[in-house]
Formats: sequence, C-alpha cells, structure tokens
Amino acid sequence: MKKLMILALMMLGTSVAFAAQSDALKAILKAKTFDDAEALVKSSLNSLVGNEEKAAAYNKLVDLAMEKVSKEQEAMQNNQMVEQLKTGKLAPVDTIGYEKACYDAVLNGLECEKYDILPNVKGKVKPKFHDANANRLWPIRTQLIMYGQEIGEKDKDLALKVFSTYVDSNKSSLFSGIDRSKQPDEYLGEVSRVAAVYAYQTKNIDLANKYVDIALEDTATYKQALDMKIFFASQGLKTKDDSLKFEKTLEELYVKNPGSDVVFGQLASLYQSLGQPERGAKMIEDRLAKDPNNYTALALKAQTDMNAQRYDEAIAGFKKALSIKDDDPLVYAYMGFCINAKAAASQSVQDQKKLYTESLPYLEKCRQIDPERQHANWAYPLLQCYYSLYGENDARTKELEALIK
Repeated sequence: MKKLMILALMMLGTSVAFAAQSDALKAILKAKTFDDAEALVKSSLNSLVGNEEKAAAYNKLVDLAMEKVSKEQEAMQNNQMVEQLKTGKLAPVDTIGYEKACYDAVLNGLECEKYDILPNVKGKVKPKFHDANANRLWPIRTQLIMYGQEIGEKDKDLALKVFSTYVDSNKSSLFSGIDRSKQPDEYLGEVSRVAAVYAYQTKNIDLANKYVDIALEDTATYKQALDMKIFFASQGLKTKDDSLKFEKTLEELYVKNPGSDVVFGQLASLYQSLGQPERGAKMIEDRLAKDPNNYTALALKAQTDMNAQRYDEAIAGFKKALSIKDDDPLVYAYMGFCINAKAAASQSVQDQKKLYTESLPYLEKCRQIDPERQHANWAYPLLQCYYSLYGENDARTKELEALIK
C-alpha cells in the first residue's frame, strides 16, 4: 500500500510539475508594458511549453494593448461629455497610439487564437481566450483602417501589414461567431483593394492578386478590382510565354466576367498582337451581334479596319463609337489619322484641304482631352493639318513644331 501511495504521489507530482508555468511564460506575464512583453514573446516563443502557453503569451499582448485602447477610449468619452455639457477639461488623446494599439490587439489576438484552438498538452481542445477576445476585438477592428491610412505614405510595408491583418481577420476562426447580419463587414472590399495596391507597390505580386481577388467579390469595388487584376497580369510581359500566360488569365477572366467590356477589349486586342486576328475578329463579331451599339466592339472593329487601311469603314466605325461615348482621346486620334491618310493619298489639293479640315476638329478635341499625350499621340497628325491649312509660318504650326521637338 505504501508503495502504491508513493507511486500516486509521484504521479501527482509529475502532473503538477507538468502543469506549472515555464519561466519564459512567467516573465511574459509579469511584463508591465506592451513593448517589453512583445520583446519577450519574440525571444522566448520556442521556450514556451505547448500551445496553451503560447496562447497565454499572445493573450498577454492583447491585454496590454487593450489597456492602451481603454485609456484612449476613456479620454475620448470624457471629451464628448465635456463638449456636450460645455464644462470640464478636455483630456489629451493619443490618436495614433490608440490606432496602433487597436492593431496590436487584433494582430496578437489572431496569434493567440491560432494556438488557443489547437490541442493542449493533454491532447484536448479547450480554448481559453476565444470568446473574450472575439467580443473585445471585433468592435475595434475598423480602427485598423484608420491606422493604415495614417501610416500609408510613411511606411508602405507596415501599411500593407495593417490592411492585410484587417482583411485576413475577416475569415479568422476568432470572429466566426460574430453575427454578420447585425455587424456586417462593409469595408472588406475596399480595404482588400487598397491592400492589393500596397502589395503591388511593395513588389509582392502574389499577395496583390490574393487581395484583388477578394475585392472582386464586392460589387462596390468590382470594376476597379477587375482593372487592377488585368493590370497586374499584364506587367512584365517579356517573352512569348509571358504573353501566353497573360492570354490564359484573360480567357479565365472572360469566362467569369462575360459582360465585361474591359476584359473583352483586352483579350480581343491581345489576340491581334499574338498573331491570332481571326479569334479577335470572331469575338468582335459575336459582341456586335448581341449588342450592335457596344462601344468597345465598335472601336475595336474600326481599329481593325484602320490597320487594314480600310479607311472609309474605319471612319464610319469610329464615328458611330463616338456617338455612344465621346471622351476617348485614342478614338479621336485614330479618326484624325484615318482622315489624314485619305488626304495624303489624294492627288487633289482641294480634296486634301477638305479632308484636313474634316480631320482638324477631331485632333484638336483629342488634344483638349489628353494635352499631355498620355493616351494618344495626336501631335504629328495635328501638325499635318496645320501645315496644310495654315502654312509652315503660322504661329499654330510653329508652336506645335516646338512641342514635338
């Protein structure tokens, strides 16, 4: 019996020793400031025993961050009361510190959750911090948007981390119990779009595509996100294989977005540049069969006619396109080019002047819309008109010559 009791005591002692906190966790839990605790967590994470201790360590960081959050919230509430009652003293508010603390709390709450939902040393899953963290962190999560905007131009890498944390937390198990019907995430699409921009600017194209795909799911950001998706895919096309990869991306996007004129136009144009004009022409024909007044299809068909030197057909097509949408400088430039080409081919001086007179307003409109020639190079065709109509010594001709040089 004595031996059995000793064995029992040994087992009990083992159990107690096994459950005792490690020195590393004790040091973290004794930390008074967020910075001190964070440094200890980073330096001693591998010394923590099991998932429970790691969850507890990160929860300590949440607690310390929330102390700062609560302090600034109290100051803000105090100031609201002062303003309402017209009496009292305004308390200083550390706005950027408050926003950073919200970010620190959410970020470490997600890390805590990662370990909190894993099996403990006994192989059982018993989350200790999930409910409390979900309830206190979800309401402050939107402050990450303010923090990201505040630091965006100062530190793009950190801004990306902040916006990424906001987006990624949306699907975290930490907030799985939040009733989204009562507390919808109305900013997810726009924050995802912004995160994609920062990811691209910091040369993380995989992350950029990840977040732009999320933005595509939001109707409010769909159009911008689609433009970005195409732009990302079109960068760095140095080889034929790159172009073929871009072609595949566009084809996949067209299947998912058959009504998008942007994807349609990009893909039809790409087929032309890859030496597959019949595929591009078929796309255009099908589009016009369904929608005879589709601006993009009309402009592309007219451009195809222009490239084939079918100038009369091209001019008619561009005119119809401009009757639908009259703010595209490239179409005005193409109109001027086509009419000037007809003028150059004419043997009649009178007909030439008539054609240049017809071309002039299109090219001047193009200049008005796109003065810096960012989208259309109108300068040389316009100079042709000036030479023919006003002569080489006219001030307009001289001014344009100087611009071209």
